[in-house]
Amino acid sequence: MFSVSSIALTVFFLVLFAGIHLTLFDLLGTFIIFLDVLLYALFSGFDRIGWQIILFLFFTAIIVEAIDFFLVVKGAYQPALKKRTFLITLTGAFAGAFILAPFFGGVGMWGGFFLCGFLTMMALEFAKKKKQRSRPLVSSRAIFTMGLRKLFKGVMALIMIAVSLSNIYS
Repeated sequence: MFSVSSIALTVFFLVLFAGIHLTLFDLLGTFIIFLDVLLYALFSGFDRIGWQIILFLFFTAIIVEAIDFFLVVKGAYQPALKKRTFLITLTGAFAGAFILAPFFGGVGMWGGFFLCGFLTMMALEFAKKKKQRSRPLVSSRAIFTMGLRKLFKGVMALIMIAVSLSNIYS
């Protein structure tokens, strides 16, 4: 039988992975990471995660999502969320985590998950652009700026996770 704490820790890590993946699709992944760490801190009695870390994560999530919202309002390209794209990028993300984890440990697992999910999403966007027969509806520049926006959100999500886990395991 599994203990309740091991099940809770597994769910905690799965929600962190979900938060990283959701940043690729503009679905408030940084807030999910913040809420996950906040729930962990509440259930652990704020033993390892203090209020300073909670505030840091909260303000980081607000700033990241505000910048993203501002860029989208200003006209940044935002692809439609499709189930097929979501599942293909999830597959690429898990492949990246499994490939990089043996070489770089935990950093490779988290970084590989985001990086390969990101690269899979970019490859799918460029393949979709290449399929457009007539005048392209989306320029390469728009796809690159979308990629930079998502790269920023993902790197900030990775920083949030690194700060959280370094405090939990220190």
